[in-house]
Amino acid sequence: MKLQGSASGMQFVPMTEQDIDWVVACERELHAFPWTRGNFVDSLVAGHGCWILKVNGRRAGYAVMMRVLDEAHLLDISIERSSQGQGHGAALLDHLRKEARRHGVTQFFLEVRPSNAAALALYRKQGFEHIGRRRDYYPAVNGREDAIVMRCVL
Repeated sequence: MKLQGSASGMQFVPMTEQDIDWVVACERELHAFPWTRGNFVDSLVAGHGCWILKVNGRRAGYAVMMRVLDEAHLLDISIERSSQGQGHGAALLDHLRKEARRHGVTQFFLEVRPSNAAALALYRKQGFEHIGRRRDYYPAVNGREDAIVMRCVL
């Protein structure tokens, strides 16, 4: 399924193995503790919702969403550095929510680092609410960092 934004030049296309090199390179640039090639390949094989955001035909972001019954869980979402601050993260997240609803999902969950102020602001603006905390969830330079668990009712 290929969905296009109107005047924005945005397209949301399913991720394929041909996208993996680009996704892994972005992941390494953007995250201190990036997902591996194997994580992305495993997500594709498992049938998770793996998406690429293209802007004017050029890859600008990616996301992985797992669906189980009537719930979805955001596993990874990133916008390449040169495309950040332009609303692309919100557009990609909105696309994921629409896809989730299309599959009968009623609740959408995610974890986020408390130190990731930009992501927290985006998720709050998109209707996600803080529902819990997972202690020592993420690896960090000086040990571990908690995760804030958020949920959005669709």
